[in-house]
Amino acid sequence: MAKQTPMMAQYQAIKDQYPDAFLFYRLGDFYEMFNDDAIKGAQLLELTLTTRNKKADNPIPMCGVPHRAVDSYIDILIEKGYKVAICEQMEDPKAAKGMVKRAVTRLITPGTQMDLAGDQTRSNNYLTALTQQAQQYEIAYVDLTTGELKTTTVNTWELAVNELVNLRTKEVVVTPDLGEDQRSELTKREILVSTQPQVEAQAEISYVTQALSDAGQIAVVSLLVSYLLATQKRSLSHLQPAVSYQLDSFMKLDPHSMANLELLTNLRTGKRQGTLVWLMDATKTAMGSRLLKQWLNRPLIDQAAIELRQDKVQGLMDHYFERQNLQTELTKVYDLERLAGRVAYGSVNGRDLIQLKTSLEQIPKLRYILEEMELPVFDQLVDDLDPLTDIADLIDKSIAPEPPIAITDGGVIRDGYRQQLDEYRDAMANGKQWIAELQAREREATGISNLKIGYNNVFGYYIEVTKANIAKLPADRYERKQTLTNAERFATPELKERERLILEAREKSTALEYELFTAVRDEIKTAIPRLQAVAKLLAEIDVLQSFAVISENYQFVRPELNHNHQLAIEAGRHPVVEKFLGHQAYVPNDVMMDPETSMLLITGPNMSGKSTYMRQLALMAIMAQVGCFVPAKHAVMPIFDQIFTRIGAADDLVSGESTFMVEMMEANRALTDATADSLILFDEIGRGTATYDGMALAQAIIEYVHNEIGAKTLFSTHYHELTSLAQQLPHLQNVHVGATEEDGQLVFLHQVLPGPADQSYGVNVAQLAGMPASLLARARAILTQLEQGEATTSTPEVVTNQVATSSVTQSTEPAVKVEDPVADQLALFNPQAEPTVTKEQAQVLTELTNLNLMAMTPMDMMNQVYQWQKTLQ
Repeated sequence: MAKQTPMMAQYQAIKDQYPDAFLFYRLGDFYEMFNDDAIKGAQLLELTLTTRNKKADNPIPMCGVPHRAVDSYIDILIEKGYKVAICEQMEDPKAAKGMVKRAVTRLITPGTQMDLAGDQTRSNNYLTALTQQAQQYEIAYVDLTTGELKTTTVNTWELAVNELVNLRTKEVVVTPDLGEDQRSELTKREILVSTQPQVEAQAEISYVTQALSDAGQIAVVSLLVSYLLATQKRSLSHLQPAVSYQLDSFMKLDPHSMANLELLTNLRTGKRQGTLVWLMDATKTAMGSRLLKQWLNRPLIDQAAIELRQDKVQGLMDHYFERQNLQTELTKVYDLERLAGRVAYGSVNGRDLIQLKTSLEQIPKLRYILEEMELPVFDQLVDDLDPLTDIADLIDKSIAPEPPIAITDGGVIRDGYRQQLDEYRDAMANGKQWIAELQAREREATGISNLKIGYNNVFGYYIEVTKANIAKLPADRYERKQTLTNAERFATPELKERERLILEAREKSTALEYELFTAVRDEIKTAIPRLQAVAKLLAEIDVLQSFAVISENYQFVRPELNHNHQLAIEAGRHPVVEKFLGHQAYVPNDVMMDPETSMLLITGPNMSGKSTYMRQLALMAIMAQVGCFVPAKHAVMPIFDQIFTRIGAADDLVSGESTFMVEMMEANRALTDATADSLILFDEIGRGTATYDGMALAQAIIEYVHNEIGAKTLFSTHYHELTSLAQQLPHLQNVHVGATEEDGQLVFLHQVLPGPADQSYGVNVAQLAGMPASLLARARAILTQLEQGEATTSTPEVVTNQVATSSVTQSTEPAVKVEDPVADQLALFNPQAEPTVTKEQAQVLTELTNLNLMAMTPMDMMNQVYQWQKTLQ
């Protein structure tokens, strides 16, 4: 094996400390990667792969990125789920003896990324930690950019995973003893698993755990902060004291329900458009947008807290002009939470501080607007709004109005802030004037009109004379410094002395500016807790005004809340669908369930709107419990502790689970965890298996929910036989989504009406999909024969009172009784079989069966009978 060079030995020693990260090794103006990092990095970042020591037997793979453009490359790797270790030169290469000292100054990971841009600024980036204590799991999470830090305890692994998924975390920190199966499950969910081997006593840990009493929560927060200290290697003074919370304090929403309801992500596109947060987000600040997502993740269950938010929204709705003024001032507020994080992190620059000052200058205006409304509900908020006048004044006095981005190049500190700095600047300004005057004098003395005085970093100031004019120079007037192709450069003792004074003033000025800037930054750092407190209040104001805006724009109403299971929604709407369709085109529907009614069994054709009807109730419940108004003419709603959904068909290929298995697992979560205060949405349960199996399961689930749980439940089905359950189950009511046929075409009414549907209109929906006419005619003939077969054999009967309460899949006899349908039904699919009625007769019979007499005028009926006569002639 060839002997390593000192540089490669240094590189490898550092790389061995960070085996799971890309090591960006600083060499001059580039960050270089070597060996496997270079091969993989070149592929991921689309870089040119070269080699070091090309003539060696085993050249070292190598690639690099410019240090000025490194952030964009880091972002790409972090987005793909990798870690990046930044290795910097720790001394000036010119002054170093031997190898330049290098060290990793920061480890950037998916959960510790600080420099977020674009839409990322409007979302939290949570890093989580997870530990196991006996049968409990402790969770802590932090947003490093804002300092938010919270912790909780859950009793099962499933709840732990649900919480991690709901937090949308990209990285979880664990102890070395976490099981491989658990690590594997997290990895399958595209969560990076990082291990923190030890926890050491640190002042930062003591500070953030001061309010915690649970030993397990203290341990998991300590693990999380230890990981941050190990990877970030800098001040974490912006971390807020950890807050303990209980999941039972909020409405529970598992990841499946959040996905099914499209709260944050559109199921079809994966985008934000078409989601509830897209509809509700009329916020003016990044802080407000993040807080809105947090509220949607954790709707309240405390009635007093919900109604307090409602009172504030009502107040803002009642004061239109004041609300408009609030919006105007909020648009001038920058991201105070992340600005505070940058101050603590030491990455803040002059422009950031100007943004901070501009934001703080809006607080007195916001307080005045709120005070003018004279609403007691805002009194406490106004009292707590700290304008931080001292910080705004400090920035105004010290920082230049338009500072450069870099804080080391000068020009950041305002004139007049420090006398010594003004003197240096004056010396530099006077020096430049002196140079200009010297150039004019020398031109006059020598008679050389194009003589000029210039400057470069190598030779300093010089006098340049073209070779055509060299003969005009008096002998020994200047000292020669450099010869060029077309000119000579000279110096004088006077010019050298002035150069020394100018450069000394520039160097001292730059150093003093940086010193003054860091002093200002450190003083602002002491106010970080105050900045974070006011940022939370401004975010709350922003979300509340957003609720008021959308409630007014979309004609939402304030819901009346109760704990007696009363649900009465008049003319309710799906807010997102309505936004796409328009208010005039959307058909509203009632949801009426008195305290004695726990379940609505919904029937009706495909595409008629059953799923939309179900989803709109869940979305209205979430909107109500975050404090917003709801899309309805009038709404009385119970406070739900949980929402469970089984809507749509989807498999889980990662876990190897079929669509039907996913359906059963999601249904089981509701059956296991729901209470009488929950809301359950079951859409077409049982359709993923054989007809009789599916019907049996559907009936058993209905009976179990009705008899054992009593939760408010919307259950849609195509099994019309189940509608007879209303005769045996006192708390169940039948409703259906109306549809009718016009000129042989199915027309959806999108109205939810009392009672069961007459049929499912499956063939009609197939016709709407554009299936061939011959296929549809054959399907209608088969349908007619099947229906006649049922009439002449044994009609499937709904099984009652045969489901064991301990298991929804057990029964004492088959769920459906049929004599021997197999042979009869197989014969129906024989293309040679003769239909018992003509095609025209079958069509008339089908239309007659589907006829909605209550939706027709006498003239419509006469016209329809006339059409049937013509068909049968």
